[in-house]
Amino acid sequence: MLKQVTKQLALQGVRQFSVSQQNNYKVTVCGAAGGIGQPLSLLLKQNPLVTDLSLYDIVHTPGVAADLSHIDTKSKTAGFIGADQLADSLKGSDVVVIPAGVPRKPGMTRDDLFNVNAGIIKDISNSIAKNCPKALVAIITNPVNTCVPIAAEILKKAGVYDPKRLFGVSTLDVVRARAFIGHALGVDPQTVQIPVIGGHSGVTILPVLSQSQPLFKGNQDAIEKLTVRIQEAGTEVVKAKAGAGSATLSMAYAGARFAGSLLKGLNGEKNVIECSYVQSNITEATFFSTPLVLGKNGLQENLGLPKLNDYEKKLLEAAIPELKKNIQKGIDFANA
Repeated sequence: MLKQVTKQLALQGVRQFSVSQQNNYKVTVCGAAGGIGQPLSLLLKQNPLVTDLSLYDIVHTPGVAADLSHIDTKSKTAGFIGADQLADSLKGSDVVVIPAGVPRKPGMTRDDLFNVNAGIIKDISNSIAKNCPKALVAIITNPVNTCVPIAAEILKKAGVYDPKRLFGVSTLDVVRARAFIGHALGVDPQTVQIPVIGGHSGVTILPVLSQSQPLFKGNQDAIEKLTVRIQEAGTEVVKAKAGAGSATLSMAYAGARFAGSLLKGLNGEKNVIECSYVQSNITEATFFSTPLVLGKNGLQENLGLPKLNDYEKKLLEAAIPELKKNIQKGIDFANA
């Protein structure tokens, strides 16, 4: 009897160990000391699926890590600073979130950011290829439409590219759409479901308002105004901050939500669905955001285009040429 009990306790211990192991993930934030990176890291520090939170930037990360390490959650926090510590920050990572780069300022387009941010993505992607090639990589750095193809090309050159593991974070467009629709309808934005497809800048952002639940109730003029507001919401924040920055807090929230969904998928949760900008054959654009099912290997299933009405089909027609141009720009940069 004693042997049987001992055996059962041992098996129970194995099961408990197995479950706890399943819940242990290392997340690296590249650009952790910036305007997005700090609040993003704060939110990830509170995620119960994160055991190791690795913070990388070219300045200030030891201080950010020390500050976060005083928060009473289970994840351990470590700060890495400078290019020579990038590799150590990435080793063993399950998820890498990249908000690194310079922010938009008044009058700047996302393309104006290109030269600086594209070089940052190239360097980080090279290090990911060497130090955590199986990690799920979520790129926030703008212009997302171009930076994701750059990362794909760099990972291809290293022989480690897996299109199911590379994501452009377009979650902020969904978050904004939910907020605007919820407030317009007088309902809790958290209850709003709305697919936002395409890319993550200007006319490439396509909120499918005809499929929102609850349905957005407005005439065509109201629909077009809301569509433009969602497409230009980033500029709205840049102007409101009057030179003091771009969308950092809302982007941190959206980035943490998407990273959390990646972790839920890794952890075996079912029906984890997010819109994200990934390699795709859904349209003529080789990268495109649609609703995705996330799983243990990243992208589990691409759910494709939601049903579009005639107005949304015209928006799609306008988005594709711009997306193709953005994508080619990234490919050319990576192969230059």
